[in-house]
Amino acid sequence: MDISDGGQGLDPQWTDVDNNVSGVVQGCRDASPVAAAFVRAGWSSRSSSWYGYEVETNWARLELDLIEGREVLLNGVIAPQRLDDLAGLLSRFGLRFTLELCDDTNALVREIRA
Repeated sequence: MDISDGGQGLDPQWTDVDNNVSGVVQGCRDASPVAAAFVRAGWSSRSSSWYGYEVETNWARLELDLIEGREVLLNGVIAPQRLDDLAGLLSRFGLRFTLELCDDTNALVREIRA
């Protein structure tokens, strides 16, 4: 997948926040198409490992890593009020997923399954 730096960078208010979102995208044997979908939606992307990508916009920075060759682990930082926007994007991409939002004490605040 081509790397794109055309998207917006993470808003500085979120750069020092600990990871607060995690999830799994089911049925994906490669993180590259998921990263490419984010790029088409205007996010930036860069390779972060042999099989992983970091995708970013002004309200979220997410790591996408292949796990067990059949799912993509998603984790990172998100503006909490934008969780529904992330879920909407993943749904629009036609993906099945689970997302979990945690607070600053790592307590589960909300879960979305689609």
